[in-house]
Amino acid sequence: MIYTPKTDFRNFHVLMLGRLLGGIATSLLFSVFEAWLIRAHANAKVMDKLSSSFSTAGFGNSVIAILAGLVSNKAASHGKLRPWDASLDTKEGMFFVDGYLNPFDIALLALICCGICATFLWEENYGESGGKENAENSPKWYDGLKRAYKTTIRNRDILLCGLVSSLFEGSMYIFVFMWTPAMQNLAKKEEGLGEDESVELPYGLIFSTFMVCCMTGSSLFSIVAERMKGEALAVVVFAVSSVAMSLVIVSSNSNVTFIAMNIFEICVGMYFPVMGTMKGMIVPEDQRAAIYNLYRIPLNFIVVSSLLAHLTATQGFVAVTIMLVTATFLQLALARRRLNVSSLADMSHLQSLAMNTAKIKL
Repeated sequence: MIYTPKTDFRNFHVLMLGRLLGGIATSLLFSVFEAWLIRAHANAKVMDKLSSSFSTAGFGNSVIAILAGLVSNKAASHGKLRPWDASLDTKEGMFFVDGYLNPFDIALLALICCGICATFLWEENYGESGGKENAENSPKWYDGLKRAYKTTIRNRDILLCGLVSSLFEGSMYIFVFMWTPAMQNLAKKEEGLGEDESVELPYGLIFSTFMVCCMTGSSLFSIVAERMKGEALAVVVFAVSSVAMSLVIVSSNSNVTFIAMNIFEICVGMYFPVMGTMKGMIVPEDQRAAIYNLYRIPLNFIVVSSLLAHLTATQGFVAVTIMLVTATFLQLALARRRLNVSSLADMSHLQSLAMNTAKIKL
């Protein structure tokens, strides 16, 4: 809530402070709430419902994203950006309102409502403590991260889970940066326009379509999760995502590219409940929030590196495909460990035995 109003200021230092607060808020968003949800399920002894809760949350998130996009689009077109004091010139004003700042101001109201609801509707839970601490040997502020780092390095399942989540989410963020120029380039080629010429695309409609695909993925997960283990399902999700992004690279047709992007968004919708469920089972309760924040370090490195490299749309999707293929193989290794399958040869051997047994019965 403190971060949002700072976008209205025309001062670099205030904006940087806002970004710092925004980074802290993002870390809390992707660690504390998920940790609370998992612990609440454990307290209520309904861990078998965890995957369903993540699926519902993903579906609701997509619905809210669609509504937020529509509201923001309308709000941004309401009035032009101007100084708070109408008597000042644009170059003289320090605090601005209207225009593209309206969605940020509306977001402040939404955050206040969320804070009020969380305060009165949620019960507090503190997870599990890693051990008893006395006043003389109280932990330092960095001890939690230190222990989380050691646990992550020593436990291969936790390490693989973190690498996979960082690679997929990193590819997702790069996709967010690159889909617009990719669609623009294809539209210009099909209309015979030059690189310097502009082309108008229905960005709001495209974004809404992506969010509908995310909703579809969340709903699909709730159906498939009853028939497949989460670890095996994640392998399929990452493999399909890799194929979809490969199509984006090689295709010169805007329709094929758009369909491939929608398939990727369906995979994104399936990813969040799959990964949320896996992390709930793999990451230890007493270090959950700290380890979740450690997972975001390589993710942030991937995103910042891609921005600093000034990648073209094609280069960006090549990087995305490489990350997704890598995530697929890492997830395959994790699935083998979690499902007690040592190699693909063992799996094929079991399948051949099953087929031979069926033939004998016939």
